[in-house]
Amino acid sequence: MSMSLVWLGWTLVLAVAHLFLTSAACRRQDGVQWATGNRDGETPHYTGLAARMRRAQANLQETLPIFIGAVLLAHVAGKDGALVAWGAGLYFFGRLLYVPAYAFGWGAVRSLIWGGSMVGLFLVLLGLI
Repeated sequence: MSMSLVWLGWTLVLAVAHLFLTSAACRRQDGVQWATGNRDGETPHYTGLAARMRRAQANLQETLPIFIGAVLLAHVAGKDGALVAWGAGLYFFGRLLYVPAYAFGWGAVRSLIWGGSMVGLFLVLLGLI
């Protein structure tokens, strides 16, 4: 398996872990009853850590489909070289660091980390050209 596919696999593991961390933060605010109920009432208004985790998760969901498609397309097209692998690794580590940066409210640092993950995504896309 190519290195970029390995990074893609780890990124998917990170996405699942992020889902569980976000759910845990939200359950601390809305309780298990909300999670196991029919949710017909008003949606809880999340604050603090739960709100930040939800925003971080939404941010990952915005770029993850592009990343998945680009890595898979590079692999299928036979352009899965060093540039794509480095880009995929940079994207993964950027997204990994983004979770605690957002959770702990490290505003400017979070933005720099996000930028680094976007550079990784652009490297993957550049490898397709």
